[in-house]
Amino acid sequence: MRTFNTSGPNIPTQHYTLSRQKLIAKGINLVENSRYFTIWAPRQTGKSTYFRLLAKELEQQGYEVAHINFESFRETSLIGFVKTLKEGLIKFLGIDFNGEMEISRIFKTIELINDKKYVLIIDEVEGINPEYLGTFLHSIRNAYHSRTDHALKSVILVGVSNITGVVQNHASPFNTNDNLNVPYFTKDEIFELLKMHEDETGQLFSPEVKEKIAYITGGQPGLVNGFGYNLVENFPNSSLFQYEQYLEIEKNYTSLYIDKNISNIINKGKQHRQFIERLLFDERSIPFEIYDERIKFLTVNGLITFDENKNIIFNVPLYKKCLQVAFAPPVNGEADYIGGRIDLDEYFTENKQLNIDKIIRNYQIYAKKRGFRYFMEQDENGNNIGLKEAALVYSFETYIQAFLQEVKGSSYLEAHVALGRSDLIINVQGTEFVIEAKVFKGISSFKEGKIQLAYYLNSLGLKTGIYLVFMDNELQHKAVKEEVEIIDVSTPFNTSGAEITTYLVRYDVEKDFSEDLRKSEGRTKRGYNKKS
Repeated sequence: MRTFNTSGPNIPTQHYTLSRQKLIAKGINLVENSRYFTIWAPRQTGKSTYFRLLAKELEQQGYEVAHINFESFRETSLIGFVKTLKEGLIKFLGIDFNGEMEISRIFKTIELINDKKYVLIIDEVEGINPEYLGTFLHSIRNAYHSRTDHALKSVILVGVSNITGVVQNHASPFNTNDNLNVPYFTKDEIFELLKMHEDETGQLFSPEVKEKIAYITGGQPGLVNGFGYNLVENFPNSSLFQYEQYLEIEKNYTSLYIDKNISNIINKGKQHRQFIERLLFDERSIPFEIYDERIKFLTVNGLITFDENKNIIFNVPLYKKCLQVAFAPPVNGEADYIGGRIDLDEYFTENKQLNIDKIIRNYQIYAKKRGFRYFMEQDENGNNIGLKEAALVYSFETYIQAFLQEVKGSSYLEAHVALGRSDLIINVQGTEFVIEAKVFKGISSFKEGKIQLAYYLNSLGLKTGIYLVFMDNELQHKAVKEEVEIIDVSTPFNTSGAEITTYLVRYDVEKDFSEDLRKSEGRTKRGYNKKS
């Protein structure tokens, strides 16, 4: 029986594998036109599976394909590199090099062969020692210019970063037009992959679970397979995977288990933390400019991409969610302060219904009294490493989590690829509430946020939502006020519109985020006051 693969390239006889015929056809077309091209994408995005499937198709069309991996060759000597290169060429192509040990002479030997059709795939090309990478690429360049006269019809360089820039520095034949993009799975492809498991085992995914996997993973192949694999492993006796089981797996990814892929994303995000926090908490559009080093770095590492308007969005909702969790400051002392002052009786009506208005009103009182400085993380020198927008939102999330712990409720963060928007869904005794917390940046985004929240409520079949807006004390706008509105965004799920209640939480930049104030209070480098 086949399984979902979560490590290394797929073996179609052992793993559920998409054929991706249209993408294979693109690769074949490049080879048939004697193109030397690149394939780059972050790890676990299906590159290796793709070029192995491509190699198989090429072999069926009379090409001989050599696949050589140069991972971890950065410290390898030239002799060691040449030895590995020759071994690969001999193994796959059967070429006799007569003891030749110079890179240029090895390619000259290949160029003497004209009765074959060779394709050379170099995997992990950025792992090659820079001392001789230029010589290697120069030899490929020379082969490219005479490719119609010899057997080496195509060379494919594969890497986990944007290797186009690397090879261009060495005057190679590779350029941006010669990069083959291996996109994430489409929604149809995800459903096709999940159906393979259903057909082979009889174990089904509910429609809601399929939709959630497609959305939260953004089609990232490693994550799609990961959700499938973990559902099967954690619930082997389930005949139908339900939404609650999906949520348990999502919780594993965000809070309980260490996933190498997500850990790598978080580590990359930390290198541009303030910019990432701006993307997380500021929903104003930011143009995608690839020559901005921050944007370039985050793009090649799989964190961000661009939408139809060429503005930045997150690549994968799960990445966004995990980044927000990872950057949250540890405020255990403040959580204890909150929890110790919760009177459960005042939060429920006589009919035992949750009084959500009371919760928000008490949070407003708490925020006014305590401020937000406990949620502003600092380094060991007392300097801010996060933005105040993050501190504002983390303040509310800490408060609501302390409340949920007392009432034995639950919550989950619904991340969206769009900037600055995440909906917090809380569940208390089977009743769900959707809360969107945002920082006021302008009237246009303020109004748009209500509409987005209304659409999201309707997609869930819910009628009411909370719109929690943080606003600087110095800002005033007549259209920004606390009120209850019916937002008419009818959908097949709800034709009566959505009821949005807006609450304002005021903050004072000087009082809440003054550098001198925080240092005078003896704040620790982890972002909370020991006395709390």
